[in-house]
Amino acid sequence: MFLWNSAAVKERASIVARILKKHYPNPEIPLDHSNAFTLLIAVVLSAQCTDKRVNIVTQTLFPLASTPEKLAAMNERELYQIIRPCGLAPAKAKNLIATAKIILERHGGKVPSSREELEALPGVGRKTASVILSQAFGVPAFPVDTHIFRSGRRWGLSRGKSVTTVEKDLCAVFAKKEWNALHLRIIYYARNHCKAHTCKKPEDMCELCKKLGR
Repeated sequence: MFLWNSAAVKERASIVARILKKHYPNPEIPLDHSNAFTLLIAVVLSAQCTDKRVNIVTQTLFPLASTPEKLAAMNERELYQIIRPCGLAPAKAKNLIATAKIILERHGGKVPSSREELEALPGVGRKTASVILSQAFGVPAFPVDTHIFRSGRRWGLSRGKSVTTVEKDLCAVFAKKEWNALHLRIIYYARNHCKAHTCKKPEDMCELCKKLGR
């Protein structure tokens, strides 16, 4: 029986980690932000939207709503008009304003730093909470988006059919201290070189895929 936390898979994970670090030694968060609150806004807006588009929208939004106080005071219709290019704007506008009010009322105006409190915010699920924990507070977490889900399976690090299972498998084969950087490295590599239908770096990760019969 093939075990996904076996020595063979962990050895493969070390190869993946080495390749990723070579290409992206110091990965930066692709979403423009200035603090935990603006990062939270950007991550919520990024659902089913590209980071590039989010960064364009937040150029207009952040001067008007860079704090919970300012965002909570906004009219929902006004916010909707600004964030409409991101998609799902009605729900996002409603959730963001509600989140700002909860942060003011329950957390003293500060973005909470626990998973439980983050996931209790409107529109914040496990992935969003993981991004905030890892990138705003330095808490080890492994947010799994579409790119990471695809790559983890393609590179033979997981056979999981759900985001939860893939996240569990990746956490098992990579060192905890590397999770936060690896999350970003995989996203960048997958976007630039190992896309859903094309691979541009056959000398690297795709060689690994070939050996796995992928």
